Amino acid sequence: MATRAKDLDPEDRPSLRFSAVNGALGAAGLAAIVLGYFLLAQGSITAAPLLLVLGYVVLLPLAIIL
Repeated sequence: MATRAKDLDPEDRPSLRFSAVNGALGAAGLAAIVLGYFLLAQGSITAAPLLLVLGYVVLLPLAIIL
C-alpha cells in the first residue's frame, strides 16, 4: 500500500523549497522570453532567438533545479 504524504513525519515529507535565487532566475527567464518575443515581432533575427533560447533552455530550468 502506498504511503500518503500526510502519514509521513514532517522531516520525511517531500517539499519544494524555493528561495530568492529561484525567484530571481525565474523572473529573469520570463523577462528574457517576453523581450525575445517582442524583438521577434519587431523583426530581429539575431537577438530574439538568443533571448528565447536563454530564457527557455537556461534560465527557467535553472530556476527550477536550484
